[in-house]
Amino acid sequence: MPTAPVAPAPAGLARSLPVIVGATTLVQALVTLATLCVATLGPAITGALGVPPEMVGYQMSLVYIAGAVSAVLAGGTVTRHGAGRSSQLALALGGAGCALGAAVGTLWALVPASLLIGWGYGMTNPASSHVLFRFAPATRRNLIFSLKQTGVPLGGVLAGLMLPALSVAFGWRAGLAVIAALALGAAAALQALRPAWDDDRRPDARRRGRAFGGLGLVWAHPPLRALALMTFCFAAVQLSLTTFLVTLLVEGLGRSLVLAGIVASLVQVAGALGRVFWGWLADRLGGGLLTLALIGGLSLGCAAITGLMTPTWPTWTVTVVLALFGLSAIGWNGVFLAEVARLCPPGQVGAATGGALFFTFGGVGVGPALFSALVPLLGGYAVTFPAIGLFALTGTVLIWRARRLAGGP
Repeated sequence: MPTAPVAPAPAGLARSLPVIVGATTLVQALVTLATLCVATLGPAITGALGVPPEMVGYQMSLVYIAGAVSAVLAGGTVTRHGAGRSSQLALALGGAGCALGAAVGTLWALVPASLLIGWGYGMTNPASSHVLFRFAPATRRNLIFSLKQTGVPLGGVLAGLMLPALSVAFGWRAGLAVIAALALGAAAALQALRPAWDDDRRPDARRRGRAFGGLGLVWAHPPLRALALMTFCFAAVQLSLTTFLVTLLVEGLGRSLVLAGIVASLVQVAGALGRVFWGWLADRLGGGLLTLALIGGLSLGCAAITGLMTPTWPTWTVTVVLALFGLSAIGWNGVFLAEVARLCPPGQVGAATGGALFFTFGGVGVGPALFSALVPLLGGYAVTFPAIGLFALTGTVLIWRARRLAGGP
């Protein structure tokens, strides 16, 4: 992308941990906002385009299938162009996808728009993991990675609070236009940090034979392989929750779109707090894998309780249950990324992160699509969550296997 006319920040400031965490969190939040825009506006968009509400699940699967391929390739991009430039590209692609959706506003335009958004999203974590691993102290790595990952639920909070209101006032396309402007503006502003972040890039790094090297790296190391398979399962639960949360509240429990957006924002806040809490707990326990097992058990329980919800449930009860669900199902990612960085061979953080995220995005691609297919078979949105909760059970079993392979107690 063209170099933005932004003065470089002083190297010491650009490499300070608060600036790095703040900037990478902002990138994560904005790219996540772009990713969740269609899901958050699901009832409004599907109503305007004349398709069933559950079609949102297929759109989200398309986004994350593109992200799966992008994540594997991102390791090479980070090596050659640097974490800063890769983060700029992620923002530019997400902004371009939202701009396309807003400008055209048709069902078929959402296909290439979703692919652009997904490709940008897949580049985000390999880039941020690379720069965080360089500068974060090992004793606080779980917490630092988890703080950055609060960008995902924070993006969800922005989506829940901003997009429904914009849709009611100006139509659903206005929300996509605002996201495009925010993402492209942030990509330009990030140019100030790029010289300090990208001083380790290797423009002459070999391209051939390495595009999917991250997959081979993960699969060749048994603890990483078990961790990657776990993330497939946990991601299926997480994206089923975030994709169908608003639709569950509106179509399944009879709440208004604006109220559903507020509840969805509270759930995302719980997820953000969960990421910080689980990261802190993992550092205190000295074991991210044990923490991930605890998260899996809580997610399974919340999925089962969600299956019992009916329109007669008080809104506060629904909110509390869903907030606990968000605390666990949205809260695991930072601990997972820190464990990938810890378990991978030296100097391979970007490639290992991209390889593991291929499985993450695979689970994201399968989860919402499977949920969409199960809704008409099981007879409702709430009762589908216990079936998806079986992924949490499988992921927890895989975590215990990863602990054994990694030599944990």
